[in-house]
Amino acid sequence: MTPEEFDAVFDTFQTSAFRLETLQSYAISAEDAWLRAFREGLPRPERSIRTSAWLRRIAVTTMAGKSWIRVRLVRHPLSEYLRYEILSYIESAAVGEETRIVDLDLYPHLKDLGPDFWYFDADEPGEFAIVMLYDPDGNILHCEQTTELNWCREQREAALSCSISLAEYLASRAP
Repeated sequence: MTPEEFDAVFDTFQTSAFRLETLQSYAISAEDAWLRAFREGLPRPERSIRTSAWLRRIAVTTMAGKSWIRVRLVRHPLSEYLRYEILSYIESAAVGEETRIVDLDLYPHLKDLGPDFWYFDADEPGEFAIVMLYDPDGNILHCEQTTELNWCREQREAALSCSISLAEYLASRAP
């Protein structure tokens, strides 16, 4: 699947987009400047529907009645990347994406979930899923559509059953 084909999927799903994130960090070149600013304690650049095509896409599709749910597996202490990424989850929540967190310290049996995937239109006619494969440094190698929808469904249900909302997670980590 080409990057263009993968990107187009987000404009064609009908009801729901589910994302399982399992890595403790990803190497995404588009985030390098923001991650560097975070590391240096600089103000975070504005990320809103005005400045981000991704957030605009989430906002438009949620207003059309589609749902976005992300489940993020975390280990403690959080990696620098995860501390940075949690800020982006707050921005995504503002436009309609629901993020849920699984603390692997509490649910170690889920450490083998993955690889990462997107599961679209789950439990609906036409459902489909795309598995994302990464190298050990978190660089995306490729995405491929899978026919293993039962596997995706089982992974999704296991992750959701042990997850808490982003708000609950943040409240539990407050000093």
